[in-house]
Amino acid sequence: MDNMKRIQIKDIVNQVDNSVKLAGWVHNTRFHGKIVFVDLRDETGLTQVVFSPDSTQDCYEKSKNLRSEWVIEIEGKVKKRPEKMINPNIETGSFEIEAEKLNIISQSETPPFEIEGDGLEVNEETRLKYRYLDLRRNRLQRNLRIRSQYVQSAREFLFKKNFVEIETPLFTKSTPEGSRDFVVPSRMYPGKFFALPQSPQQYKQLLMVAGFEKYFQLARALRDEDLRSYRSFEHTQIDLEMSFVSREDIMKTVEEMTVYALEKIGAKISQKPFPVITYDQAMEKYQADKFDMRNEKEKQENVLSFCWVTDFPFFEKTKEGDWTFTHNPFSAPINEEHESWLLEKKNIDKITTSQFDLVCNGLEVAGGSVRAHKPEVLESVFSILGYTKEKIEKDFGHMLQALSYGAPPHGGCAQGFERLLMAFLNEDYLREVQAFPQTGQGRTSVMDAPSEISQQQLEELGLKINEKKK
Repeated sequence: MDNMKRIQIKDIVNQVDNSVKLAGWVHNTRFHGKIVFVDLRDETGLTQVVFSPDSTQDCYEKSKNLRSEWVIEIEGKVKKRPEKMINPNIETGSFEIEAEKLNIISQSETPPFEIEGDGLEVNEETRLKYRYLDLRRNRLQRNLRIRSQYVQSAREFLFKKNFVEIETPLFTKSTPEGSRDFVVPSRMYPGKFFALPQSPQQYKQLLMVAGFEKYFQLARALRDEDLRSYRSFEHTQIDLEMSFVSREDIMKTVEEMTVYALEKIGAKISQKPFPVITYDQAMEKYQADKFDMRNEKEKQENVLSFCWVTDFPFFEKTKEGDWTFTHNPFSAPINEEHESWLLEKKNIDKITTSQFDLVCNGLEVAGGSVRAHKPEVLESVFSILGYTKEKIEKDFGHMLQALSYGAPPHGGCAQGFERLLMAFLNEDYLREVQAFPQTGQGRTSVMDAPSEISQQQLEELGLKINEKKK
């Protein structure tokens, strides 16, 4: 092929009667008499390429061998289609390419499933084994591009509000935050382990102590918890923290960001501002703290219906009769009276936390709180949970020390925007808005993981595999 610059398929609409170079995947081929029709696909769309005996001989002969998912490069003239041949279902449907040159870049094995269609009928294990093929389909291309647009819009909003984007570590310490930690053995410190973060909770609070009054990041959260349609071992959240703010300030910021980003991607929101109800009201009305407030018409029109849930109980009893936190041990009580109860360790069942959740179409899509910025409050929380002074110092001494150096009042929120996009895109599974998700059995897409490691690696890490007791 010559040095003509490649253009994308969407741009042919401005190139009528001009010669262009296109490259992409063969979507399908059709033979009508001596003419070969090829639908060519790139990331911007689809167009029909026509190979006829009037094309160069080499080009025409090669076109007869083309198969779906081959990668090709063509040169040809952009022509308007006859009126009766226009395809109104695609943006380039009024045009076609009269091929003049053809270069076969790479051939493809027969895919294990059809690339056309939504792919939901294909076995999950097969889809995720060949995820790079599954991602070629229109539905998933759309989902991931909309995901990117949502993230870009959220970032735009937060930067306009003077937030600073800061990354926090992926190697951290194993602490109780509600789920099991994924742990990583340390080669340099045999018998010791890093933990992968369930959230950036402690680091973002440390950033407030450091004087960054408005922080955010696109944070990876990794949790060894039982899998659900809306839950995965790893997910991404928009994580933010603010200093010198009230609970209502944080909720207002998250709500404004959510509306701004959703409307940028074309979502319909049923009610603005979002309604607010207490946990007790939610349990009385819906018998759950995650609920769907849409009517049938709103469900049919795929409207997003939001509601804030506030005033959660701080503690609840376990099956064994001990106290555990309902949401986040780093939260602050709702007011001074409840703080005094916490410090005195009385009325524990009546202590209300400053925690709040955002619910959308039956899914929890965000959660946050005002944090404990006084070391004695955080220490009292862990004492109620049954931690000894020695255990508190070992696991959280670094936080207590940091909070003793002039910590501002602060709070924040994490938005699980992947669940939010599930609702907007009308998808039933979190994996449909992630590029390479885990399977329902907790295996990694494409790669065979988890997998065994070599004996040499085990020895370097000081590990020995014992048969798990049943």
